[in-house]
Parts: sequence; C-alpha cells; structure tokens
Amino acid sequence: MTTSPESPAGIRTGAGERHLLLDPGMDLTLRPMRYPRFFDRFKDAIKNTWSVEEVDLHSDLADLAKLSPAEQHLVSRLVAFFATGDTIVANNLVLNLYQHVNSPEGRLYLSRQLFEEAVHVQFYLNLLDTYVPDEKERFEAFAAVENIPSIARKAEFCFRWIDSVFELRELRTRDDRRAFLLNLICFAACIEGLFFYGAFAYVYFLRSRGLLHGLASGTNWVFRDESMHMAFAFDVVDTVRAEEPDLFDAEMEQQVKDMLAEAVECEVQFAADLLDQGVSGMSLAQMREYLQHVADRRLAMLGIEPMYGSGNPFAFMELQDVQELSNFFERRVSAYQVGVTGSVSFDDDF
Repeated sequence: MTTSPESPAGIRTGAGERHLLLDPGMDLTLRPMRYPRFFDRFKDAIKNTWSVEEVDLHSDLADLAKLSPAEQHLVSRLVAFFATGDTIVANNLVLNLYQHVNSPEGRLYLSRQLFEEAVHVQFYLNLLDTYVPDEKERFEAFAAVENIPSIARKAEFCFRWIDSVFELRELRTRDDRRAFLLNLICFAACIEGLFFYGAFAYVYFLRSRGLLHGLASGTNWVFRDESMHMAFAFDVVDTVRAEEPDLFDAEMEQQVKDMLAEAVECEVQFAADLLDQGVSGMSLAQMREYLQHVADRRLAMLGIEPMYGSGNPFAFMELQDVQELSNFFERRVSAYQVGVTGSVSFDDDF
C-alpha cells in the first residue's frame, strides 16, 4: 500500500490517491499515522484500566436491606437495565462500527472499547449476582428487554439503529455514510451518552443519601469509560466533517435532533417506571429536566444548537466526590506498575 505525508485534515494524499476515514477497505499502515488523535485515545484508555475485582459490592448489602419499597423498585429496574445495556453497545461496535472506521489506530481504540464493554458486562453480572441472589429473579432481569415495557422500548430503539446499517458492507454512497454517522451518533449521544447517564443519575442520587457506595464506586469507573467512548466517537464525527463536509447539512442536523428527542422520551418513560412508587428527593419532572439538559450537552458536542434550554436540577451530579476520584488515581499508581496520569472532569459530560 502506498504511503504518503499526512494532510492537515488527516487525509493521506500522494500517488494520485486520497483516502478518507470512511472509504471502504482495511488500511493496515500505522506509519505514517493518519489519525494520531485516535492513537492518543487508545493510550488514554489503557491508563484507565480497572478490574471488576476492585469493586466491593458486598458492602452494599446492608444498605439494600434499609431501602424503602419505592427505592427497592428503583434499584430493581436499574439492575434490570444494566443486565443487557452494555451487551447491546458491544454488539453494535462489532457488527457496525469496526468494519467501517478505516484507520488502524481507530480500530485499536475500538478494540480497547470492546474490552471495556466486556468489563462492564462482568461488573453488571457481579452486580446481579450480589444484589439478586434468587436465580429466578436474575433470569427475569436478563429478560427485561422483553418483559418490562420501559426497558423494552429502549431496547427497541437500540435494535432499530443497529439494524439501520447492518446490511451495509461498504460505505460507497453519500447516503451510506450518513446512515453510518447517524448510527455512530446514536450510540454515542443517545445510548452511552443519555441512557447510561440517566442510569448514573440514580446511582449518584442514592450515594448522595449515603447508600450503595459500592455501586457508586464501580459506576465511577464505568463513567470514565463511557465518557471516553463518547469522546472517540465525536472525534470520528469531527474527522469526517473535516474530510466530507457535504455530509453534514440541515437534514442531517434535524435527524440528529429527532433521534435525541426520541431517546429523551424513551428515558423519561423509564424514569416514570423507576419513580412510579414515589422516591423521596427525586421527581419525574426533575428527571425529565435533567435528561433534556444532557441531550442539549450532546448536541453542543456535535456543534448543533440546543433543543430544550434546560438546566441541571441535580446538585449531586455537579458536585461529584472529588476525593474518591483522587483516590482512584492514587490507587492506580500504587497498585500497578503503569501509573495513571491526567485528570477527569465531571462538569462537561453530565
């Protein structure tokens, strides 16, 4: 394969060739590196390595016994969503994303992301085994995508977007590339960036009341991973926008807005289910406002005007436990030969 110098837009030119990120093929050339930003994302993800064994969920057992019936219902529904949520994300990554990002450094990151999704699946499996000792109840949790309407609606939304590009083996046309971008944006902004962030809000709400610190500790690590997954996906979007600006027009912007609006309504239905029995300190109106706020943040990351203009009603989502975050990095340095450096901000992503 011919190699040539890198252009400012990350497009390799030379010998009459012009390779774009979404061009069909499987580029294997890491030098010269076309998209070094993707490689940086991969290295940052390695620094964020954690294992499920570090999360002590058994410390939550006493708290589970203290929960009110309404809180027990909330946790039960939350665990049911966690049971399959990351598996759906991993399926889309394998079936739809990996084959179309024609960059070896980009595929390095996607390989790492797939590993992280597997860790999340293991974490949530441990969560179910610890929180739900009854085998029949655990089976029902895994079947929630079929049996619980609020979770089934979110699953249907995900599967519809997986299917939207499943038959595409190559992105030959403008419509093919737009379809791929919409799938990528959906899983980054709507599923990892909204469905999971809605779930995080319930976890941190309970922590703000002094409950389920084990779950919150594990969620901190999942949150870091999800934030990096979104950042990479939006890097891909920005790269394609620089290479093929004609793909991004008013029609596509409206499609993204419609997609996010539907995702918000899916998540509001889920919130209505979780909060149905009346959870003291968290209302459905607050949760809707929070979800709209998150949706506007995702639009801003895509350079699109906000739809809602909603604020963040949850102080506990803006005042995260900085000490726990610091302890995380200290533990990584002391526990592993490869230390973790850098910083994480909760402000921009919630």
